[in-house]
Amino acid sequence: MNFLIYPMPSNEAQARSLADELDAEIGTLEVRLFPDGEAYVRAITSPCGRRVILFATLWHPETNFLPLMFAADVMREMGAEEVGLVAPYLSYMRQDKRFKDGEAITSTTFARLLSMAVDWLVTVDPHLHRRKDLSEIYSVPATALHAAPIIGKWLADNVKNMLLVGPDSESEQWVKAVAEVADAPFIVLEKIRRGDRDVEVSVPDAERWKDRTPVLVDDIISTARTMIETIKHLRAAGLNPPICIGVHAVFSGNAFEALQQEGVAKIVTCNSVPHPSNKIDLSRLISEGIVKQHGNTGELS
Repeated sequence: MNFLIYPMPSNEAQARSLADELDAEIGTLEVRLFPDGEAYVRAITSPCGRRVILFATLWHPETNFLPLMFAADVMREMGAEEVGLVAPYLSYMRQDKRFKDGEAITSTTFARLLSMAVDWLVTVDPHLHRRKDLSEIYSVPATALHAAPIIGKWLADNVKNMLLVGPDSESEQWVKAVAEVADAPFIVLEKIRRGDRDVEVSVPDAERWKDRTPVLVDDIISTARTMIETIKHLRAAGLNPPICIGVHAVFSGNAFEALQQEGVAKIVTCNSVPHPSNKIDLSRLISEGIVKQHGNTGELS
């Protein structure tokens, strides 16, 4: 498809991996800050007549968003045939309704701005909490890929005698999808509410699973509080130290260190956000998503 991929800063390794999958060329951008903090962006490799992909995980968007917008604009000015965006982690999906008077619904605004800048978008497991599809807020073709199959395959290849664990009923569908690919059993922790402030959490059939390695899977590990609480319940039930797996390694503050201190066997994440815990490469998943999306949109195929 003759793509030219420009990695935004700190995205170079992931962009090269994607280029290998797509047999694409890597372009060079110069991105730096002026002394006053304003961004400078220059396309060193010419995008003229090329199908451009900007590769930018949108973690810390306050730093990364404006350079991305400037890059998209200069690509068009220099004659790019199309400008697509691969954002393995897509920010500003949390605020999807107005909870209090006067609140900005930032997911809608962010989507409108990105839709003005690029021709299409591919991302991985965005936080679609109250929305069913990215098309509800994005006006360009927007593909949301799911990492559950490749996480399941990684587990099948690397972990023996495992038990997938979901922290609550909301996680059941996600954990089940991973467990099916990994060919492993799964459980979901049960909450028994005895009163407004009296909630007991139990591990179903705990005795049955004591020889297994628990595996906790979540889409975003930010504060890690959900995983830490789940680990405490597993420990109280006498289960083995767990493996913790996340798609997006956000790890705000000291969350990674706090999770390590819980005596986990291992922490593994996908490379949607660069982090030392990255062990699962999303490049093939993303390349397949790009090819499929272009095959489904006539003018892009």
